[in-house]
Amino acid sequence: MIIRTIKKLQSVHYDLFLSADPNKRLITNYLERGLCFELIVNDTIVGVLVLLPTRPETLEIVNVAISETYQRQGFGEQLIQFALAHAEKNHYKTVEIGTGSTSFGQLYLYQKCGFRMTSVDQNFFLRHYEEEIIENRLVLKDMVRLSIDI
Repeated sequence: MIIRTIKKLQSVHYDLFLSADPNKRLITNYLERGLCFELIVNDTIVGVLVLLPTRPETLEIVNVAISETYQRQGFGEQLIQFALAHAEKNHYKTVEIGTGSTSFGQLYLYQKCGFRMTSVDQNFFLRHYEEEIIENRLVLKDMVRLSIDI
């Protein structure tokens, strides 16, 4: 397993970004400003991570995705741990992440990695996404914000 900076964005990267965030406009916006990494397993791109400095001493994980075939094997947690190590190495004090209120697996993972819930952005997905998002048989409306101090 290798985690490295993405040198040239490929369609496989975009497919992974879209699996975590279906809003192409938002993805384009944060890709232009963020630090992009890929997770390679057996010469195959299986995951992506985008980190974005948002405020002094704060780094946000704005996209983290693992290909469906490789999910539930610990790769998501390894990308999160990589992000935390990167933040610490670069003198950030806080790492933030947001996810859907119906994203039960992601909420579990982030809390397992030490993140704590800090706020709820009500109706975030209704305001920023044209198409209704159904997740775990629920309409996704709210973003849950989490953070960890390092």
